[in-house]
Amino acid sequence: MPDIAPPQDLIALEDLTRIDIRVGTILEVSDIPNSRKLVRLKVDLGFGTRAVVVGMKQERADPSEIEGSQALFVVNLPPRKMAGVVSEAMLFDVGYSDGIPPALAVPERRVPNGTRAG
Repeated sequence: MPDIAPPQDLIALEDLTRIDIRVGTILEVSDIPNSRKLVRLKVDLGFGTRAVVVGMKQERADPSEIEGSQALFVVNLPPRKMAGVVSEAMLFDVGYSDGIPPALAVPERRVPNGTRAG
């Protein structure tokens, strides 16, 4: 079992409320050619569909296994180009920072796409 990191420094509640985390359904997972780590997700976020680039090739034998799953996404980050593909949100998963195989952060039951976390 990995060592779990201690909590980070305290932040103001206002800082947390600035992060816009939404539920989205992963419609499609596609390969990004010439990348050892990255795949492109097509995600329905309720208010629109966005491309999300994630480093999951080495974490899962078959990244397409998450198609159809709901997950949490940070949607108010500026777009970022990775391996030639623009990512318009960030997948919110758990485990990676602690050195364990990442798992999707998911709602306990299906909720409408675009539902806010927090």
